[in-house]
Amino acid sequence: MNAKIPPLSGEITDLLTIIRTLRGPEGCLWDRKQAKGDIGHYLIEEAWEVIDAVNGGKADHLKEELGDLLFQILFLTVLSEERDEFTLSDLITAVSEKMIRRHPHVFDDTAVKDVEEIKNNWAYIKEHVEKKPVRKEGYLGKYPLSMPALAKAQKISDRAARVGFDWETASGVLEKIDEEIKEMKEAVDGGEKECIEEEIGDLLFSIVNLCRFTGIDAEQSLRKTTNKFERRFGYIEKTLANRHETLLETSPEEMNRLWNEAKSKEKEGKTE
Repeated sequence: MNAKIPPLSGEITDLLTIIRTLRGPEGCLWDRKQAKGDIGHYLIEEAWEVIDAVNGGKADHLKEELGDLLFQILFLTVLSEERDEFTLSDLITAVSEKMIRRHPHVFDDTAVKDVEEIKNNWAYIKEHVEKKPVRKEGYLGKYPLSMPALAKAQKISDRAARVGFDWETASGVLEKIDEEIKEMKEAVDGGEKECIEEEIGDLLFSIVNLCRFTGIDAEQSLRKTTNKFERRFGYIEKTLANRHETLLETSPEEMNRLWNEAKSKEKEGKTE
């Protein structure tokens, strides 16, 4: 393996210096109070904002959000540095060596015929060379506790499908959704909250399976729909404000009319 691990760039070093200054005795009181758990929450938020920027397609926005995410990563690294746990150089060296090790078809002479074989090699190296059990929690694997429920459901159902535990056609998934809707209606009629919660969960899981089966990312699909709802509801609120009216003063019928108006304007490309 002849690949070389790149040294830290001057810009990265400068940013580390800024963070260390913020954490120093004469730095920012708020930054000095930050703990690893705090930064963990910021990391998740910044990661979602990066995804929004990716979907938005604007390079300047993506650059800004990637910078914010990088700042949180380096901030967390400085916290570890303060505890004498590891430095950024340690981190970069470790991940560079791992990526080189896990890509023997690129950095060594291992031959592969397709992507599936590359994935299998990755899993083999992780489990047998690095001694990190790939499936220590069973075939379905183990996922981060903070992972969004929709994303986790899709990954788990995808793994199950790989061994044949799946429907043959999309119509089979749709039939399952119809079945779950019927059971959910019965639960709602019964009025037991725990039963309703269970049946709604079953319905959501079946819908996630439909997303997976049809090649749709469930998390992204719901995010787009939520954004669409916010945008259209914002149109209602803005229109009412221009008329010096409030939401509480407006009838449901008028709000529905403005909602449909927002939909029409979207189709015509006239919304902001």
